Amino acid sequence: MSDDTPLIRSLRAAVEAAPAPDEGGWPDTSGDTALTIKLPAADPLVRAGFPAHVTVLYPFLHESRIDDAVRRELTALFGGHDAFTLTLAAFGRYPGVLYLDPWPHDPVEALQKDLALRWPDALPYRGIFGAGLAPHVTVANSEGPATQDAAYDALEAELAPMLPLTCPVDAVHLIGWDGTRWQDRSAYRLRRAE
Repeated sequence: MSDDTPLIRSLRAAVEAAPAPDEGGWPDTSGDTALTIKLPAADPLVRAGFPAHVTVLYPFLHESRIDDAVRRELTALFGGHDAFTLTLAAFGRYPGVLYLDPWPHDPVEALQKDLALRWPDALPYRGIFGAGLAPHVTVANSEGPATQDAAYDALEAELAPMLPLTCPVDAVHLIGWDGTRWQDRSAYRLRRAE
């Protein structure tokens, strides 16, 4: 991807304007939650210090707001979507980030749209990236502008023989930040395709 596309320019500006991250690398707050799709088959490719996943919505609601009614709504919302399969076959880059492009985007974007309709105050990435980012699987995010091209070129060359990966998706996971690490809270099943 070219360094001068409108998306890259807006991402670069958003990253520069973002609040300073905490020691964990992102401005997470104790009690934050997120809705993610786990992709354990891709874990061996990830060098970012966390398991392979596609973010559906980060942050979601503060843990103090997740009660039985919210859990029922999440069960119904996700249960109304068919299970699907994502294929990881191509790399992409955001400023400072090497990612895998999970294809197709449509099922993830449908989940995101339904969540936005129900919880419009849960702004993706706290609004730092406008309406959010396209679905992606972060592979590495530790390189700066001076080193990322060479480092990520080498990492792509190392990992490319492991692609494509096919990843079935049958659940969305609610995870919570306890101030130190992200922990599983619940899994919400998608409807099984018939």
